[in-house]
Amino acid sequence: MEDNRRKFIKKSASIAAALSVGGFNAAISSPAKAVNKPINPSKTAEFVRDAGMQLCEAYFKGMEERKIALTKQMDVLGAVGGINTKMVGMDNAKPWDYDAIVAVRNAWTKQGLKLRVIEGPPALGEQTKLGLEGRDEEISNFITFMKNLSKAGIDTICYNWMPVIGWYRTSNVKPGRGGALVTAFDYEEIKNAPFTKYGEVSKETLWKNLEYFLKAVVPEAEKAGIKLALHPDDPQVDSIKGISRIMTTPAAFDRMLKLYPSPNNGITMCQGNFSLMGADIPTLVKHYGVEKIHFVHFRNVRGGKFKFEETFHDEGQIDMYAAMKAYYDIGFKGPIRPDHVPTMAGDSNDFPGYSTIGTLYALGYIRGLMESVSKERKV
Repeated sequence: MEDNRRKFIKKSASIAAALSVGGFNAAISSPAKAVNKPINPSKTAEFVRDAGMQLCEAYFKGMEERKIALTKQMDVLGAVGGINTKMVGMDNAKPWDYDAIVAVRNAWTKQGLKLRVIEGPPALGEQTKLGLEGRDEEISNFITFMKNLSKAGIDTICYNWMPVIGWYRTSNVKPGRGGALVTAFDYEEIKNAPFTKYGEVSKETLWKNLEYFLKAVVPEAEKAGIKLALHPDDPQVDSIKGISRIMTTPAAFDRMLKLYPSPNNGITMCQGNFSLMGADIPTLVKHYGVEKIHFVHFRNVRGGKFKFEETFHDEGQIDMYAAMKAYYDIGFKGPIRPDHVPTMAGDSNDFPGYSTIGTLYALGYIRGLMESVSKERKV
């Protein structure tokens, strides 16, 4: 045993000597030398938490105690939602009233969160989108809403131009990876569905009404400092049940932005929707730039606009790292949130797309990408 111990010590000393005179370095290849080369600190980007963006979570069901506790533990302190007057005991108040807005904002502040984006604004419905009687009153209330939001310190509104039929899926329980439940759409299942009570609504009608709306509200948004962020139609088929859809291509968004050119007239970059249109997300992000992208829905999908499914953030067709790098490269500093996550085991599917466990996975994935692009070595 003692002889073996002496032989081991002698062999170890020989190896150490070889390493000290460069024997090991002489044996390894040049590529390995490059890997072990010290990093010059001047070549490394300064790390900024969340790449300087405002990481948020959506709370469309109001004060979800468990989700709030978990997102706060993850240090995700931005909130996205509506103005629910009942949530603050103001059942008879109008959601565009200043006192109602402040009460809702303060309720989120009390929870330790900052209400950053209003998604699904009040005073913007069928009257305005379909050009019906009462639209001028609805638009007037929307302008009041913008002014009061600004006074309350909230500067971003995410809205859509999908009258009557909004977000639409043919399945909310499609099995995804590992049995997680995802939402899905197949146009073949609804292409012959009967019309709604509004009959057939043409694209021309929707474009005309959108122009009327923008010309009325964008000048007031400029005065109030409100960023209007139009969301793509979801899904992007030409029509559903007779109701046309117009925000279905990047070209349509280019057209919309030209209806009333303004720094306050912008878009919600819901990258799942734009990907289903056939767009390359990093390229499109750079096309619109920080001037037009006011809000980001960071999600992933698989398929095309006529047939698709939601996916986990790490398995769809979008290069998520390249997308995050594109936001970072254009200098985007605005609100960004995960969207339409799978419902994972042990969680409720009562609100498809917004599973708490799925949301936590998405937030962690997004924050990892943010840190990666922020720390990426400069070339």
